[in-house]
Amino acid sequence: MDKPATIKDVAELARVHAATASRALNPQTRDKVSPRTAARIVEAARALGYSPNSAARSLRTRTSSVVGVVIPDLRNPVFPPIVRGVEDALREAGYLALLGNTDGDAERERDLLATMRGQQLAGFILATSKRDGVPLGPDVSVVLVNRRTDAGDVASVVADSGAGVRALVNLLVERGHSRIGHLAGPQDTSTGVERYRAFLDGLSAHGLTPSGVEFCDAFSEQAGYDATRRLLAGGVSVTAIVAGNDMIALGCYGALAELGLRCPEDVSVTGFNDMPFVDKQRPALTTVRIPHYDIGYEAARLLLERIADPSSPPKRLVLPVELIERNSVARVALSDPPNARTGQN
Repeated sequence: MDKPATIKDVAELARVHAATASRALNPQTRDKVSPRTAARIVEAARALGYSPNSAARSLRTRTSSVVGVVIPDLRNPVFPPIVRGVEDALREAGYLALLGNTDGDAERERDLLATMRGQQLAGFILATSKRDGVPLGPDVSVVLVNRRTDAGDVASVVADSGAGVRALVNLLVERGHSRIGHLAGPQDTSTGVERYRAFLDGLSAHGLTPSGVEFCDAFSEQAGYDATRRLLAGGVSVTAIVAGNDMIALGCYGALAELGLRCPEDVSVTGFNDMPFVDKQRPALTTVRIPHYDIGYEAARLLLERIADPSSPPKRLVLPVELIERNSVARVALSDPPNARTGQN
């Protein structure tokens, strides 16, 4: 069996001294090596399949080369490409990701974070945080992914929710819709409240008010289904529904079908995130594409910066989004929508 590559092997391939190779492969000392040389060393390490000796590093620094990555729902297809971006960025720096799933349960999250902290991890990337803060002390290196705090006291990487929702509202208005409802995400999360506010702002810019708003207790298909049933229970007149995310939108699809309403002929529906496979739905979902992989990659990059310099001020990155038009939005009919005429309940 071939012996695993050593730092000396990496140094020889990159044509540098072993100490230089070691500095380049350690995020805390990489800035002491020129970017061009560091890139050559990282490429040599990748070519040789070299991984730093995590156990030795842990003994020296009393921390590991493992980063905790905590997400709310493994079943949500939006997270795998984000996690892939995290893993790729960490691997380039000689770190590994330890993935944890909370199922949106606060107690499970507390237990998971307590267990991870007991492993002396190098830091955390959280996709579960609420607007009021994170359940970790100020001595822990943390970056939020797809979420952020109101106070801005924790580093974060998010997509531009406001621009995305306003683009959806503009599209619906351009297609003749004026009776537009909203299925909002949980209001204790930044994504839920920012998209709700953007929805109101988007309508106001056109001199419109919501035709109904229901708040979901989770970013899930079931929550979207329940909220759609509540929205239409009293015969609310809507020709379009802006869902807080794609999972909520899929729940909306199911509820509309049960009520005998067609999408988009009777009610147009939009989502948010452009998670994998929504283009395969019937109808294919109009949504906002976020840069999933880039969000994860940038979150890991910010965390490595904070590990190297914990005293640096937290950065808040907002990445651009893209409106994706598909078949779930139609031009509004001149007559009242069927749910208003028949009083569906």
